[in-house]
Amino acid sequence: MNQAEQDLAGKLLFLGTGTSVGVPVIGCDCETCTSSDSRDKRLRCSVVLGLPEGRLLIDTPPDLRTQLLRESIGRIETVLYTHEHADHLYGLDDLRLFPYYLGHPLPVYCEQRVENRIRKSFDYAFSEPATPHAGGVPQLDIRRILLEPFHVLGATIQPIRLMHGRFEVLGFRVGNVAYCTDTNGIPPESLERLQGLDVLILDALRDRKHPTHFSLEEAVAMAQQLQAKRTIFTHISHELGHAAVEATLPPGIELAYDGLRVALS
Repeated sequence: MNQAEQDLAGKLLFLGTGTSVGVPVIGCDCETCTSSDSRDKRLRCSVVLGLPEGRLLIDTPPDLRTQLLRESIGRIETVLYTHEHADHLYGLDDLRLFPYYLGHPLPVYCEQRVENRIRKSFDYAFSEPATPHAGGVPQLDIRRILLEPFHVLGATIQPIRLMHGRFEVLGFRVGNVAYCTDTNGIPPESLERLQGLDVLILDALRDRKHPTHFSLEEAVAMAQQLQAKRTIFTHISHELGHAAVEATLPPGIELAYDGLRVALS
């Protein structure tokens, strides 16, 4: 374990905090996309948690390799998926080194529809005959997530049902920290599971309303309803410049940025 991995123990690290096209956006010369503020450089959304028995990755965005190299993270022990959309899934092939390092297939927790997409989009990982050399394809031990707590790497994970427009997705609570990206609707039973938080991480895409994501105003309202001690917004588009927007937010609410670390309580 290197120093960066040791320093991750007991923390959640934002690998990426951007929307599906990332920031800067290809072909855009807006103020945020041309900003010199490093907090305005946003790769696609993912986080990694330093748990007692290893590192837990939530989602595999297309930028995953770049993110892990940037943070000097060389081992992932388990993966969770929030949902099957491309910006949260299509870096999956970058997982193929970890089973080689670990000596066994990588545990991957997801719902049925996510598994269906994985098996369709990455069919080469499940075809016969198997690859002739270790590390040639992702070797995955796919495990089903139900809406009940389960134990991973010495921690208890509470799945949280969220609505992403018409899509059902998952958030996750670990201790008093909850990660709820890609949502614009939280059912009543899920609101109950988000009480008493130290840290709430919540979708806040842009100022304008969106059919599948909370707007900034909606996210602030939800944060004030849930009253976590600290709320951090993620899945941020180029319409929100970090410094300008953060200066307008109520106390206890802030924007995430790539590389931000928060303590797991």
